[in-house]
Amino acid sequence: MTTLTDPPKEHFRLSMLLYDTRYRSATIQVIALMGFMLLAAWLLSNTIQNLEALGKPVEFGFFSEPASYDINQRLLEYDSRDSHLRAALIGLLNTLVVAVLGCITATIIGVLVGVLRLSSNWLVSKIMTVYVEMFRNVPVLLWIVFAMAILIESLPAPRAFRGETPTATMDLFNTVAVTNRGVYIPEALFSRSLGDIHFFGESALRFDLSLDLIAIIVVLAGSIFAMRKVSAWANQTQEQTGDRPKIWHILLGLLFVPMLILLAALGFHLGYPELKGFNFTGGTHMRNSLIALWLALSLYTAAFIAEIVRGGILAISHGQTEAAAALGLRQGRIMRLVILPQALRVIIPPMISNYLNLTKNSSLAIAVGYMDITGTLGGITMNQTGRELECVLLLMLVYLAISLSISSVMNWYNNRVKLVER
Repeated sequence: MTTLTDPPKEHFRLSMLLYDTRYRSATIQVIALMGFMLLAAWLLSNTIQNLEALGKPVEFGFFSEPASYDINQRLLEYDSRDSHLRAALIGLLNTLVVAVLGCITATIIGVLVGVLRLSSNWLVSKIMTVYVEMFRNVPVLLWIVFAMAILIESLPAPRAFRGETPTATMDLFNTVAVTNRGVYIPEALFSRSLGDIHFFGESALRFDLSLDLIAIIVVLAGSIFAMRKVSAWANQTQEQTGDRPKIWHILLGLLFVPMLILLAALGFHLGYPELKGFNFTGGTHMRNSLIALWLALSLYTAAFIAEIVRGGILAISHGQTEAAAALGLRQGRIMRLVILPQALRVIIPPMISNYLNLTKNSSLAIAVGYMDITGTLGGITMNQTGRELECVLLLMLVYLAISLSISSVMNWYNNRVKLVER
């Protein structure tokens, strides 16, 4: 029932999609999206038709063919008789290894250099400035090749470790061998191993997951959970009584005792590298190509992260430092407890871009012979099969997925540390 004061009901008309400000924005966006999709569909259809005319229809059956090439550095079992899909998987894992190691190392070095650039010590500050300017202004490819050349030319050959009076010796109590073919480090072994879980049978995606590793991760997660509970109890006690109980010995016990018990139960011991014949056997072999790529990417990216950290620290008001110093805190604790936690809100967003750049720069690995996803799927596999479109598209999707994953994780962390406004 309507009254004389009620306004007349407005009926929807098609003209409102353009002339009504309530609908105009959505209409334009829908039209633009449809146009983009039509353009993409036309380009894709035209490409497929041209490839079919050349006798190269788009298909992915080549992934099941034998790869017929070796991959020197790998995390999973692989030989040249495996398929191209298996080779691409090994290359992807190699890319992830470099990305993870590089991001961790670059962050540690970058934060340290960024803080030291603000040091009151003139010599330390200038040395850090030289490091930053030197690495930022030279292409990363040159640093990768330079690092590889240093490792090959300056380190001793395996034959230098042979004989009654060798010219080179192993380091760290004869457990690590540093040679021009790579670094051999001890590997973890278990005399009472729990075994492995086999996934995907004999397919190209097969891999074995160690039950020992799962047990270690579960125990470590349980220890961290218990440590957080103890810390929360200490914080609550401090808020209620004003006195904080000493819990450092409890935290150390929770961290180490369960892990030591598990390792003893599994019969943990180390397998050491030994010189046999013309090379070392046993242990874990980290090839020079991996080390050079890891080192160059880390040092290069750390120079950019250092500037981000320095800018984030300078963005914090100097009054924060003065207030903390007035409370009697030392400079190290002021930086760790007061300045850096606030600077993270400025540091994290641009640091995400540097993590993405490091991951994408890992595609230069082929320059030193490290077989990552670009060297396998985008290199040898593409050249052998002649499937340029399929390989490049999949390679783009892989890097897109990795980049979006890194962005998601870092954005989640950024939301946790950002300032919560009232």
